Amino acid sequence: MLGLGLLFAYQKDHRMNIEERATVNPSQYAEEHIRTYLASNGRDVDHPAGDRLILLYTTGRKSGEIRRVPLGSFPDGENLVVIGSNAGRPKEPEWYLNLVASHRVWVRKQDDFYEAEASVLPSEERQVFWDHLTTQMPMFAEYQEKAGRELPLIRLTRISG
Repeated sequence: MLGLGLLFAYQKDHRMNIEERATVNPSQYAEEHIRTYLASNGRDVDHPAGDRLILLYTTGRKSGEIRRVPLGSFPDGENLVVIGSNAGRPKEPEWYLNLVASHRVWVRKQDDFYEAEASVLPSEERQVFWDHLTTQMPMFAEYQEKAGRELPLIRLTRISG
């Protein structure tokens, strides 16, 4: 069994490896938020999600490269839920397509960095969460209408770290 110090060193090395391998986000808007997030450990971000902002790391389904995207998240017990809204565009976001291809992802919430399992909420569970979510943030109902598709809700369950 690893000692606590060795475990923390391993987690830090693993985190640095993922961070170093992450590609630049093609969206200038997203990349600016990523840089600010990394510089401040997520504590000084100018984003609508505020302190709910996380960085989600996925593996590119075609390239195999680590992709990083800033996303608003919502608490779900000890887990987090993110929305595949793509700001109301008809097409699913690339990060969502990547995590459907490979459920293993990494999450950075401020200075907490961990590996997680991503799973799309089943219909009934999604509806309950969606009703609660859109009561608080009606813009997502507008995004869904604009997109013409059901926006997926994805649970991120910590599996390490």
